[in-house]
Amino acid sequence: MKKNTMMMMILSAIFAIMATGCNSVSTDMTESMTAEIPAVSADTETSAEETTVSTEEISEAPARETITFDINTTPTEETTEIADEISTEASETAEIPSPTESPSVVTASYISNTNGILDTTDFFSSRDLQQTADLTEANYLTVSDHNTISITEAGVYVISGTAEDCTIRIEADKESKIQLVLDGLNVTNANFPVIYAISADKVFITTTNSENTLTVSGNFTADGETNTDAVIYAKEDLVCNGLGTLNIISSAGNGISCKDDLKFTGGNYTINSASDAIEANDSILICGGTFTINTNKDALHCENDESEGFIYIADGTFTINSASNGIQATSILQIDGGNFNITSAEGMEATYIQINGGTIDIQASDDGINATKKSNAYTVTIEFNGGDTTVIMGQGDTDAIDSNGYIYVNNGNINITAPTSSFDYDMSAEYNGGTIIINGEQVSEIPQSMMPGGGGFGGGMPGGNMPGGGNRNGHRNFGNMM
Repeated sequence: MKKNTMMMMILSAIFAIMATGCNSVSTDMTESMTAEIPAVSADTETSAEETTVSTEEISEAPARETITFDINTTPTEETTEIADEISTEASETAEIPSPTESPSVVTASYISNTNGILDTTDFFSSRDLQQTADLTEANYLTVSDHNTISITEAGVYVISGTAEDCTIRIEADKESKIQLVLDGLNVTNANFPVIYAISADKVFITTTNSENTLTVSGNFTADGETNTDAVIYAKEDLVCNGLGTLNIISSAGNGISCKDDLKFTGGNYTINSASDAIEANDSILICGGTFTINTNKDALHCENDESEGFIYIADGTFTINSASNGIQATSILQIDGGNFNITSAEGMEATYIQINGGTIDIQASDDGINATKKSNAYTVTIEFNGGDTTVIMGQGDTDAIDSNGYIYVNNGNINITAPTSSFDYDMSAEYNGGTIIINGEQVSEIPQSMMPGGGGFGGGMPGGNMPGGGNRNGHRNFGNMM
């Protein structure tokens, strides 16, 4: 009995010692786990709140970009809820372009010409040729009735909406490049330009893959001493390009007027104007685009003093109906390519006309192609070096190819239908190559002035130098003509 009692006391002591050890281990493990997982403190809650705000800010950006073109618009409740649901993927979502983000860059192709009377190497910059704008930091604006949108800083401005009597006024410093991206813009004004560029280094008008219509329905009102006579009026360099369509209606004036250099590198243009459809002072340079023009005056008109006032066309498609001239330049008209369908009183007019390529169809009631002295800087000349030119003349005192100076046919195909006069020249004409067909008959000489095709072909084609130091083989050096 004593032994049993002693044994029970020993076992009780052992169990007591074991229980104490287990409690100690449990306490140590609990303390260790507690140290690894800190309790939520006030500081930790603040951090969580900051994380939530940060997530909302991340998710808010794509929502802002996709809902509107208005730069001042904030996300709606619905778009914010959607953004919250995908906040864990915000960084990935930001990499997916939204409709208003920059599309893939589309660039027009262009090959310069150093062999023409104009050296065209530096005519178009890389940005001129880009048909899409970089919208990374673009500003989004919406037009409204009886409002003026003033742009004074360099940048890209996406403009959309429909309005009446609204003008986009550009007045920036001389170093600023301004790019207007028209994305479904429809504006009708009574008497003032829709786009009025007063000052900048250069202004770009780029159309998205959209249709845009700008109209001035009445007589233009001057801005002080400035005769603002066009739907788009620019005092500085202007570049028009893009992937969309720009319709211009000018009931009492010009379609586009630029008082400096005007360039087109792409886009579709439909212009109906009472006066000149496209007008510039220094130059009009075109390497792409589709143009449908109806005008009561000239379709393309570039007028300035002496060496300026020239037009260069490398490519493009032109459907022109004009009451006066299809294309008129003060000094030089150089055509390297393009497709032309011109119905007018006079198809083309300049001091020096050089046709190096392209497909040209002219129906005229006065002169088809006319070189006349509008500048003292160049010799009055019409020169063919390539292309396919068709001229159909109306009845009366008309000339298909009329030069008040010289005519040179070095290459290309010329097809003339002329009841009165196929070629008219005051100085001399040379036929050095190419094909000439007059009233259905291929000829081997250029006929003398004022004689219908098929008879009266002059014999003594003058030899010696062409204007500017060239020769009868067609080699040209116009350096001393400037």
